[in-house]
Amino acid sequence: MRAAIFHEIGKPLTIGDAPDPTPGDGDLILKVSHCGICGSDLHSTEAGLMTLPGGSVMGHEFSGEIVAVGRNTQGWKVGQKVAAMPVITCGVCPPCVRGEAYACDKVTTIGLGQSSGAYAEYVRAGARDTVLLPDSVSLLEGALIEPLAVGYHAVEMSGLRPGGNVLIIGAGPVGLAVTLFSRFVGARHIIVSERSEGRLAMAARMGATDHVNANEDVMAQFRKKTGTVPDIIFECVGVPGMISDCMKMAPRGGKIVVAGVCSKPDTILPLMGIMKEITLQFVLAYRKRDFDLIAGWMAADRIDAQAMVTDTVGFADFPAAFEALRTPSHQCKVMLRPGLG
Repeated sequence: MRAAIFHEIGKPLTIGDAPDPTPGDGDLILKVSHCGICGSDLHSTEAGLMTLPGGSVMGHEFSGEIVAVGRNTQGWKVGQKVAAMPVITCGVCPPCVRGEAYACDKVTTIGLGQSSGAYAEYVRAGARDTVLLPDSVSLLEGALIEPLAVGYHAVEMSGLRPGGNVLIIGAGPVGLAVTLFSRFVGARHIIVSERSEGRLAMAARMGATDHVNANEDVMAQFRKKTGTVPDIIFECVGVPGMISDCMKMAPRGGKIVVAGVCSKPDTILPLMGIMKEITLQFVLAYRKRDFDLIAGWMAADRIDAQAMVTDTVGFADFPAAFEALRTPSHQCKVMLRPGLG
């Protein structure tokens, strides 16, 4: 099959041949319809803790159609359209029973360094980690469930209540998902700090009540626009120094939720957090039920995130589109669609 392959740091992906996946017990093989580029993928091709080995095939935000079902796999059939979490789990350990797939004792990640991902024509998925898409949910929407679930989990873990006030740092896909679900929960003020005008426009469509200039005093602007301070700050950028910046901005007793993935060493001043009694909450991924919930909300037209998709490309244009996201201009969520060629 064709796939986008990472070879080494500093060199673009190449389109080449990769082994066709085969299903084991409890597995599904999907014909990939759409797969989004995630910031974690970019980090995985740079020097740091997340660097992948040469020859890896990434891609963990995907949807597709089942083309093969493994032995002893019940409840699935060829032709069904699905979205899958990028993990294959045992299904019986305590974390699996709690729905915490990433904490599975025997977890295999997909497109994140263990099993080949969905920057390819076909991908292997775990049947117990896969969600059937309702008829009214498109395969494009299905590929958005993974990044939306990241934002939903961050908002859920934050403890945000109706009427709360939030500041969201960064309007990339994760920041936009946090914006969407902050509005979904019923936040009063949803203020987004972002430099890109295009992404600010998307944030407004996702439910932001206003925005601030990231190059100026963010908290002064927040107070001027809302008359108050944020209850929760969501850090959705993931670069060194950003957590420290959020700690400086946070009011006494404030909470910071770190959803941005920073794979490089960073420094904070604990005394600042102590003096303000700041709560610092780190979040990872999502739970299986989050996928089910979001698919259901999509089917009921309660959420629509398709506006965050700015580009859809085939294999021929994919390496250039991937590199362009290192210094994005208009791009937000970029999708690979293998069927485009």
